[in-house]
Amino acid sequence: MRAVPPGQVTLSDRRTQCRWSVELAPYWLAAFPVTQEQYTRITGQRPSSVHGDGLPVEGISWWDAVRFCNALSRHERLTPAYRLPDGDGDVIAWDAGADGYRLPTEAEWEHACRAGTTGPRYGRLDDIAWYRANAGGRPQEVGGRVANAWGLHDMLGNVWEWCWDVYDAEVYGTYRVLRGGGWFDEEWSCRASVRRRSHPTVRLDDVGLRVARSVTG
Repeated sequence: MRAVPPGQVTLSDRRTQCRWSVELAPYWLAAFPVTQEQYTRITGQRPSSVHGDGLPVEGISWWDAVRFCNALSRHERLTPAYRLPDGDGDVIAWDAGADGYRLPTEAEWEHACRAGTTGPRYGRLDDIAWYRANAGGRPQEVGGRVANAWGLHDMLGNVWEWCWDVYDAEVYGTYRVLRGGGWFDEEWSCRASVRRRSHPTVRLDDVGLRVARSVTG
């Protein structure tokens, strides 16, 4: 985990042409996306389409991601961040005071990705990301590209990462935000500001996760 300093980030929505600023307290964010080895060790499952311990886990839904966060918290004897519904319900509560693992918010993700930079990327794309032009048509082991100034690898490219936030409830209902671009994406998609969405039950071969923790106490 890497310590992310407090700050402010401005988000935007292309459909509504809205821009809004978010003030962020300090938090922790994993240096790498969750790997298949870590996901399998915690859950006993290996859902990915291309197997390798050091590869990012993919093929997981948003619900899989939040359940993994809770499972990892329990494994490390931390307080789970999420209260999950019983049965087939879809209402989930986030305990902001919990010290366990969770998904980053969209604002936290972009703030961490930028790491104090203001351009579309924190470095030259071929140096920092696996994307369509250099990934060979598949995900690559995490950490193989240059980290940003805050020690975070693969923030762009390799796999898209689930965020906590609902994308646009008015139009897309419960769809959740994805950030970062993936191994199959063109250069345009691998930028700090690009947003993607997916239904929280959908599993895709270019979507994984990265865990965060709140600074508590």
